[in-house]
Amino acid sequence: MEFFDSAYQGRPPWDIGRPQKEFVELVRRGEISGSVLDIGCGTGDNALFFAGEGHEVCGIDSVPRAVDKAKEKAAERGLPVHFLVLDALHLTSLGRTFDTATDSGLFHTLSDEDRPVYVDQLAAILSPGGRYFMLCFSDREPAGYGPRRITEREIRENFRVGWTIHYIRPATFESRTRAEGSRAWFSSISKN
Repeated sequence: MEFFDSAYQGRPPWDIGRPQKEFVELVRRGEISGSVLDIGCGTGDNALFFAGEGHEVCGIDSVPRAVDKAKEKAAERGLPVHFLVLDALHLTSLGRTFDTATDSGLFHTLSDEDRPVYVDQLAAILSPGGRYFMLCFSDREPAGYGPRRITEREIRENFRVGWTIHYIRPATFESRTRAEGSRAWFSSISKN
């Protein structure tokens, strides 16, 4: 948590000032539907994009400074996104369900012990048939910087019971510090 608090004192590498292209493409293909929960929303670029496309959106992040910046952006753009400071391991405290959940760079920060808790929380806040879209660092990205890498197998193991995996495909995680971005997995998973 300290790392993320200090990262948002400036502008972290993952804060690219626009939505990640993978999420833009989802909207263009009509895969984002209904109400959206953007988990680990940072300064809100993905959430604000979804709202601008007509979705009811809630964005959560555990870093108050990031949420404050997201709220400022929403006010400047006149977009009705509800941003909250909330740990992703406590999603049920929202007291509601969503049709879609998105995760751009959160899953790869979770410990092995926290991942099942997170998956259980996701199941509790997604409507039956609700979709979860995740962009995370891939084990295909060389070591040396950045977050822990995730294998396709780890994703499949975490979502094997009560979920349908539609695809896990190679993607790019865009950043401000690397023009080519980083190798990532992009997953589409539905709650059964």
